[in-house]
Amino acid sequence: MAKSKNRMVQEVNAGSMADIAFLLLIFFLVTTTIASNKGIQNLLPPKQDPNVPPPEINLNERNIFNILVNANDQLLVEGEYVENTDMLAEDIKDFLLNFGAPDEEAVALFNGLPQSLKARANRDPKSSDHPMSGGAVVSIKTNRGTSYEKYLEVLDQVKKAYFEIYAERVGLTAEQYRALTGKNPAEKELMDRGKEGIPLAISIAEPDKIGGS
Repeated sequence: MAKSKNRMVQEVNAGSMADIAFLLLIFFLVTTTIASNKGIQNLLPPKQDPNVPPPEINLNERNIFNILVNANDQLLVEGEYVENTDMLAEDIKDFLLNFGAPDEEAVALFNGLPQSLKARANRDPKSSDHPMSGGAVVSIKTNRGTSYEKYLEVLDQVKKAYFEIYAERVGLTAEQYRALTGKNPAEKELMDRGKEGIPLAISIAEPDKIGGS
């Protein structure tokens, strides 16, 4: 009778496999770039003290550029229905660059504008007084049913109008101006000079309820 032979089974060293997996994990953590979503870079106002009444701000209606977005994402700009936002930034620039009732500081601001912006500026007494603080405000009002995409589309067009004006004042394109970070003195000087006297005055009103007016 033949003797049975016991075969030796080779065991795999699992310890080295764990070490390799751990090293690979470290490698990918070190070399992988994780994109961070910064969201919308807006500075929110400080929380209002409930014991202090809000300040009264008296603005002439002509100094407010009204944009309404209803629950169906339809736009009402300055009381008129518009199909899309294609011309919104241009309309806002015309509003901002109006000098309907300029004071001494606004006249000085106008005189310091590049010729291209001077040529665009108007003196319509029915539009904004001037682009300086309190003289021109862009108001965005939405509905609870307004889509987030449409809200961002409108907000981007409003900011586009401002940044195109800022960029033209310092001889840059809007894309170049928006890419400035202000991390060095040269960039900060360009940013400050671009928006000097023309603040980013955007009012975002509390949304209406769905179906509300």
